Amino acid sequence: MTTGQRADALAGFNFTLDIDGLSGKHGFAECSGAETEQDVIEYRDGNMDAAVKLPGLKKSGDITLKRGVTTNGELADWRRAVQEGTVVRRTGLLVLNDEAGEPELRWKFTNAWPKQYSAPSLSGTATEVAIEELVLVVEGFELVTA
Repeated sequence: MTTGQRADALAGFNFTLDIDGLSGKHGFAECSGAETEQDVIEYRDGNMDAAVKLPGLKKSGDITLKRGVTTNGELADWRRAVQEGTVVRRTGLLVLNDEAGEPELRWKFTNAWPKQYSAPSLSGTATEVAIEELVLVVEGFELVTA
């Protein structure tokens, strides 16, 4: 006898990226490195026989994005501005959608700027889509629960 609705896990391929100041949502084939961690400070006082572990510096990982090359140049323009000395920091959302394409989970990143852009590998004998890569440095990363 069924007592409730089944809650299937969300598929990792159905996501979008929304960055403040850029038009619309950008689709990507892959997103990695979106993480947060914290250093541990070990402290031992005088006659203590074990160290106390305290939370230290918080860190967020660099977010690496890969997608098929498009003619939309907004992300390349953002990277170019940083190369020319104008660091524009942006806030954004990494959104994981359900099977119907509706947003289910959101992760917010803050003070992001592109530190690296990689053009696609090109070959006259290749048959796959040309993939470009963008790496964003972020200062904050968190799951948005509300």
